[in-house]
Amino acid sequence: MSRLLISAAHKSSGKTTVSLGLCAAFTRRGKIVQPFKKGPDYIDPMWLKKAANRPCHNLDFYLMSNEEILATFNRFDTQSDISIIEGNKGLYDGLDLDGSNSNAALAHLLKAPVILVIDARGMTRGVAPLIRGYQDFDKDININGVILNNLGGSRHESKLRAVIEHYTDVPVLGAVHYDKKLNIVERHLGLIPSNEEQTSDQRINEICHLIEQQVDLDSLDAIAQKTSPDISSVTAQSVQTHAPDIKLGIAMDESFGFYYDGDLEALKNAGAEFVPFNTLKDTHLPDIDALFIGGGFPETHMDSLAANTSLKKEIYDKIEAGLPTYAECGGLMYLSRSISWNGKTADMVGVIPADTVMHEKPQGRGYVRIRETGKGLWDSESESKEYSAHEFHYSGLEKLPINTRYSYKILRGYGVNGRNDGIVHKNMTACYLHLRDVESNHWAERFINFARKIKQERLQ
Repeated sequence: MSRLLISAAHKSSGKTTVSLGLCAAFTRRGKIVQPFKKGPDYIDPMWLKKAANRPCHNLDFYLMSNEEILATFNRFDTQSDISIIEGNKGLYDGLDLDGSNSNAALAHLLKAPVILVIDARGMTRGVAPLIRGYQDFDKDININGVILNNLGGSRHESKLRAVIEHYTDVPVLGAVHYDKKLNIVERHLGLIPSNEEQTSDQRINEICHLIEQQVDLDSLDAIAQKTSPDISSVTAQSVQTHAPDIKLGIAMDESFGFYYDGDLEALKNAGAEFVPFNTLKDTHLPDIDALFIGGGFPETHMDSLAANTSLKKEIYDKIEAGLPTYAECGGLMYLSRSISWNGKTADMVGVIPADTVMHEKPQGRGYVRIRETGKGLWDSESESKEYSAHEFHYSGLEKLPINTRYSYKILRGYGVNGRNDGIVHKNMTACYLHLRDVESNHWAERFINFARKIKQERLQ
């Protein structure tokens, strides 16, 4: 029951870099580190997973109940020596006025001590009222220390330490000086994913070394153990598993890597046997019963994707022949006719009779609320057919036929056209939105059950 929540005063303060550095540093010390990430995110968890050598699980107030968050946290926390929870945005930022879905709310729910990462560039005496304001805003939140980031040098560090010691009672647990080795290149969705960063292992080792030198790991460890009361009264529900009987082809490469670890686990529990393939290098699909192409950045690899004509044709033929398929966002883009970006156009699979065009601004961003249309392939059997999801895409589809069949009606968000999402063709469903397998929407089991039904029909 040892845990730390790493938050910040505002977005882009360096909390991801600090979090993955802590994961790597504690792992190097021989500890079993369990990473968590607040909110909907694929990229940060990929880095945290790599740093800790353990799957990173998301905790999301919008998609999960408080009880499910607690159950998920307890399930994996109890298997580790220390849990590192990376927040999103600032400590008190959130959708609701009362802060019920903020990082502070998560810290309160998990009874986790908060470590505040402060981007100290250009700051001196002003750091004191910032810290005191964050302390006073919510007396129930225990800010156990700060880690100063992007310091200009030893003189800058000394000034800030003196100010913080004089005006506050919050200990400085780290002072990270600016170093280009700490920078991970960003693009429109955030950091470059670790599956695309060719030197990710080296980068993590460099960050780990700098964090070890400049952060008081012993004090952090003591805080994590001393101030973390037992919250194990909420336990995870028992998980039923199905013997693996569906070979699920899953695109895992530099183009497609956005998969929630919890969803992958749910797919396996439903009976999926993963058969990974590479859309950039493999010229043929493996022997599979179903296909899953998750999100990613196909636009940055569109020339290589376009050049792999034999795989594209095989995917097209298999889907046209009825292969059960699910694609999300980047996967949807890949299955369209083409992708246009930066003045260039590249041919894609072509199953979806529309063209993908990249825009300068997001076309859909944030949480989504959807309702089943009754035309989906693997609709829910429950009375409640509304779900929460999320989306973040700079692309849109053009020239999509008006008679397109959709699985979902958009109640909040944008999806394909502001009204619908979940394009259905043969046994394929392709969405811009990202689903999560949570208590309110066990999509993984429904998809695998659908694939099993199609497989059985073919064998008859």
